[in-house]
Amino acid sequence: MSFDLDVLAISPTASDDAVRAMVRRCRDGQHPEGDLDERIVGFYESLRARYPDFPPYPDDSPWMSMPLEVGIDHISVSMSHGQRSDAALALIIALATSHGLTIHDPQNGQVTRPRS
Repeated sequence: MSFDLDVLAISPTASDDAVRAMVRRCRDGQHPEGDLDERIVGFYESLRARYPDFPPYPDDSPWMSMPLEVGIDHISVSMSHGQRSDAALALIIALATSHGLTIHDPQNGQVTRPRS
């Protein structure tokens, strides 16, 4: 069993509806063209330094699907439920906050904006 999260480079003042609309567009493959958002780049590089999404995979990998889905303005992850994902989830939250990114939880529709 797995759970998913979307990490988005969207304005922290964007409404929950705007966040969900962005997630729908991404999941439908309607990705904008352009340069990578530097916040996403920094987030992804830091995340995969600890939890690679390309071989060789560490034994404690939390990912249920690899490589991670990466767009110019988002990253979507699918993690296993359980103890091996706890540290990865804490890292995702910390990195998203430090890079000014918004987290969307599609299981319950919750939107978590970066803290000031």
